[in-house]
Order: sequence, then C-alpha cells, then structure tokens
Amino acid sequence: MPYTLVTDAMGDVRNAAALAAASQFAYFPQEVGGPQFQSELGLDAKLISVNNTQAYVGVNDEHLVVAFRGSEGPNSLDGLKDWFLTNAMNYLVEPSGDLSTEFLAAGVGCRWHKGFISAINDIWEPLFHAVDAHMKEKERTFWITGHSLGGALAILGAWLFFRRTIMPHQAYTYGAPMVGNATVAEAFDREFDGRIFRYVNGPDPVPLLPMLSLVANEFRHCSGQGILLGELEQATSLIVYLQESAGGVAEGVMSGDMKEKVWGAIKGKVEAHLLNDYRKLIG
Repeated sequence: MPYTLVTDAMGDVRNAAALAAASQFAYFPQEVGGPQFQSELGLDAKLISVNNTQAYVGVNDEHLVVAFRGSEGPNSLDGLKDWFLTNAMNYLVEPSGDLSTEFLAAGVGCRWHKGFISAINDIWEPLFHAVDAHMKEKERTFWITGHSLGGALAILGAWLFFRRTIMPHQAYTYGAPMVGNATVAEAFDREFDGRIFRYVNGPDPVPLLPMLSLVANEFRHCSGQGILLGELEQATSLIVYLQESAGGVAEGVMSGDMKEKVWGAIKGKVEAHLLNDYRKLIG
C-alpha cells in the first residue's frame, strides 16, 4: 500500500507508518530499496554508503527523506554487543575530529557515544551535500528516520543538519538506543521541541541501551516525545527481567560472565526489536 507523509500533522500515525517503511527499505541494497521507495513512498531514492554506514536520500517535489540503515540486518542484533553493552561508559566521550565543533555545541559537559559519532562522521559529507543540493534546488519538507542503530544515527544526523541550518521538519525513530548524556538530551529538547518522535516497543531491550550496568547509567534519551507501543507493564517487566539476568549489578563494569548472561537475556527479546513488529503495532 502507498504511504502518505502529512506535513501539517506533527507526530501523526500516518507519518510514523510511512517513515517506518522507509526505515525498513533502508536495509536493502539500491536495486531493491530504490524501487521500494518509489512504489511505496513515491520517492526517487539513492543509497549513500561509506564503510559500514548507509543511508538513503529520497526525494520528490514535496518531500525529502533521509533514512539510515540499522546494524547488520533488520532481523538481528549481531554486531551491536560491543557498542551497547561492553564498557559502554568508555564510549561516552567528548567528541573529537572533524565534526567535534558541531557536537560540542550541545553545551558544556556534553558527552556523546563514540561509536555513533564515528559512524555518522564516515557518511556525513556526501550525505550533507546530497541533501543540501536537493534543498537548494527546491524547498521541500525534510524528514529523517531510522531503526535501531539507524535511529541513533538519525538523531545525530538531525543535530548536524540543524547545525548546518537545515532543520528537519520531523524525525521518527524505532527501537533506537541512547546517544548521549543528560546535557545532550537537554540540548535536543531545547532545539527540537515537538519535532522528534521516538517509538518504543514495550518488550524491546535496545532503547534501554547502552549501559554500563542496569542501574548506573549516564546515557539519556534525546526526546521527551517517547511513544510506547504495547503495555507499560511490558516495559516494566523487561527492566526486572534484565536486572534479574544481571544478578543485581548496580555499579561498575560487569564481569565477562555477567555480560554474556545479560546479552543472552537481551537477545532473547530480539523479536520485540524487529521493525516488522513495530510496523504491525503502528498499524
């Protein structure tokens, strides 16, 4: 079924459904994803890929969509363990490198996830030039989206486009992890008020990540517009489930055996993280 983006409706379920579809198409190679963007969303979409970071830029006369690919594939959590669990606090850093000035603009004391910063840095220049060229050609409504790791990159991309004076009209993420500390979250709430919509499936463990432990965690989500799919009890029981798996760890780095146990509990909930499940719940 063709999907519709509704410019004047903030947080509308039609937009959520359309961008969830875009997030799924982002997992496909150009020869598969391009036709999907065209037939389902009416967008001429081109894949930009640098190292392991990929995003589609889809455009028509009215809209421009950037959809980031998640990690590995939409049916797997493989490849996320180190970023999301092992020594997570070592990844919460003051940015350095080419884009450090843009990220440090979030405020004194801001700390961002090192792995996500590195990934967005790989693709940023060709991605920005593609979006900038389309926006200079014709004014369009700019949307940004992603699932899982792609959702984290969508959040970072939204910040970078804002810093380059191309403000996303709305951003939608699905099962996205946290990307920074409280200072970063406050900067997003200040600059993107009412523009970011973060969908969370109750039993999905990935939005609780990264974490040093299940209690002591300096990471924070970058949007107050969290939208819970399913029952609140599911999310509450998931936290209890993971705490029990961690054996009550409260502070400090978990042991190797404990990390394996917690990761096993997280992978046991992989079905709730799948984008197909999100799309079904959104309807």
